[in-house]
Amino acid sequence: MKDLIIQGGLKPAGIEPKKPDDGKQVGSNAFGSVLKDAIMDINKLQTDADKAIAKVQLEDAGSIHDAMIALEKAGISFQVMMQVRNKILDAYQEVMRMQV
Repeated sequence: MKDLIIQGGLKPAGIEPKKPDDGKQVGSNAFGSVLKDAIMDINKLQTDADKAIAKVQLEDAGSIHDAMIALEKAGISFQVMMQVRNKILDAYQEVMRMQV
């Protein structure tokens, strides 16, 4: 399970920008793949949290502490993703307001 680290702000671990392979990726593809990977990681954290909750509720085998930690990781990762999305939208709107 991936941990959140503090490094100049909250940042999900494992969401590092990937370097282009032999120049095959152009800027938009590299950005798109990084964004897609980040969303996939956040989705995995959410499904892991769901599984941990199901273990506690249905199987009585899971730890409440583990379930709460998984929930918080998923929640914080989702909040970070939403803030990044908002910043991207703000940047796009600013570019669209520029006069050529």
